[in-house]
Amino acid sequence: MKPCLALSAASLVLALCVPAGAEPAYLDDRSSPETLIRSLYNAINRKEYARAYSYFGTPPAPTLEDYAAGYEDTESVEVMTGSASAEGAAGSIFHSLPVSILARDRNGEEHLFAGCYDMRFIQPSVQTEPYRPLQIEKGKLAPAEGSLDEALPASCGEGPPADLQLERARRLFATAYGDICDSEALEEEPESHVIRFGHDSADDEESEGRIFRFLCARGAYNEEHVYLFADNGGEILPLQFAVPELDIRYENGDTEGRVEEMHVIGYVTRDRLANSGFDPDTLTIASHEKWRGPGDASSSGQWLFRKGAFSLVRYDVDASYDGEVNPETVLDYSVAP
Repeated sequence: MKPCLALSAASLVLALCVPAGAEPAYLDDRSSPETLIRSLYNAINRKEYARAYSYFGTPPAPTLEDYAAGYEDTESVEVMTGSASAEGAAGSIFHSLPVSILARDRNGEEHLFAGCYDMRFIQPSVQTEPYRPLQIEKGKLAPAEGSLDEALPASCGEGPPADLQLERARRLFATAYGDICDSEALEEEPESHVIRFGHDSADDEESEGRIFRFLCARGAYNEEHVYLFADNGGEILPLQFAVPELDIRYENGDTEGRVEEMHVIGYVTRDRLANSGFDPDTLTIASHEKWRGPGDASSSGQWLFRKGAFSLVRYDVDASYDGEVNPETVLDYSVAP
């Protein structure tokens, strides 16, 4: 077995010419964009689809079974790469790599594709466990004509997509809330803000994160929003917000009557807030939920971002359906003692 190794000024073929029935030698190398793509197609040529699937930071298919099914008619693949571009942002290096591939199916027919792979390397110094090496964010290949060398793109533009983080946040929102939020809301552009913050120790370096606000639902007098937070280690997760659980007692047991008592009896968490917004100057999220259209009964909360998380610092409740706006503060940590 001999490698298909061809050098030119702009590219390097990174696949093996494998005789029918032979298996290429195992390769698992994530040290550069070129060797990562070589390892990807090595795994595909060896039918090791779980390994190929693991090279992606953002799954290329809903499940491993779906991903493997896409290659069930593929016998072998050759790949050629160009020169990777690199761009640094928020503790990461993003790469875009021009690629052309020649796939042979089980009937011996050849299919040529070309495009780009986008990759991300999170700086080891900002990572915790589990450690994530260089990973593929996505690949976008289209049918092409000619030879591998002729089809290889000269470049992938000026670099990787301008906002891979936003794209990942969109995918996570659609996956987690696609069956919960309104379909129209899924099409709306999220609002986002970069947050820089410190830690407990003055010796720790300042960290950077990003908050995304997605519209989830729009009703007659309330909008619901979902928030995602991306830290500088690469994690993107939905935010949960603490809210007081209240015991409200009305005169004669009727909500139209006077409020006799209102007590906090515990706390619950919510992943959706009503009529909310993030203030980048104060690093707070404020929410105001109307309990009915006139707005005379409502609840309002404020959550302050500090040391990498949002804390509930104030909560006001207007529990009286009396036609007047007269909230009571049930919790207030917004002013230092």
